[in-house]
Amino acid sequence: MSRIRERLEALRRAGRKGFIPYLTAGDPNLETTARLIRALEIAGADVIELGVPFSDPIADGPVIQRASERALRRGTRLRDCLDIVADVRRQSDIPIVLFSYLNPLLQFGLERLAKTMAAVGLDGVLVTDLVPEEAEDFRRLMRAHGIETIFLAAPTSTDERIAEIARSSSGFIYVVSRTGVTGTREQLSEAMRPTVERVRRHTDLPIAVGFGISHPEHVRESWRYADAAVVGSALVQEIERHAGAPDLVERIARFAQWLKTGAAEIPD
Repeated sequence: MSRIRERLEALRRAGRKGFIPYLTAGDPNLETTARLIRALEIAGADVIELGVPFSDPIADGPVIQRASERALRRGTRLRDCLDIVADVRRQSDIPIVLFSYLNPLLQFGLERLAKTMAAVGLDGVLVTDLVPEEAEDFRRLMRAHGIETIFLAAPTSTDERIAEIARSSSGFIYVVSRTGVTGTREQLSEAMRPTVERVRRHTDLPIAVGFGISHPEHVRESWRYADAAVVGSALVQEIERHAGAPDLVERIARFAQWLKTGAAEIPD
């Protein structure tokens, strides 16, 4: 059983919900990304999504677009993202999902990627622009090396598409809470609950909700219906805001704890 399944099933047995922070690899730099992963684990993260910076991130809003641009300017490539995981694995068993667009993976070579992901200790992969109907070979390669394949379900997904997503996914299913791109929001979309409920009819896999989850109350509201909440842009925005601070890692860990626990005060 993969680390993702072990962690999410343990949470389910305990009646608890998961917290999944997203980081763009290489923002502000590779060494800090590795430190952030370890700090987020200590702060209560259950799974980490590690984003591969890409020049045309069509599913991402301005916050993560800027993070990708910063990481690419520093020369961050897919190989560096894999090396980060190998480094983290010396000290941590936290489940890590590679979050990417398809083009960088194709350039690396899918068979080589699957072998390398398994070798460095990655647990899953989510490719935002790969639809399940065109992913048979991809799924076969990844699963042959023990890598979970996670697909996105959206409010606009038909029931037929959701059924195909459920058949194609392993580890968990990622429900996009709203149409559009990633980004911070003041309110959760009313589409989240009915979308999660529609996905539930097709699978027993855990369901994680992301896109627009920006405050502790958003996390708790997501937990009412889903098994885990994914926080991306809000965290990346904090990294951007404090990029030059000597205590950046500690600040981000406190911010993650605030998101997960809803502590009374917002960290500076």
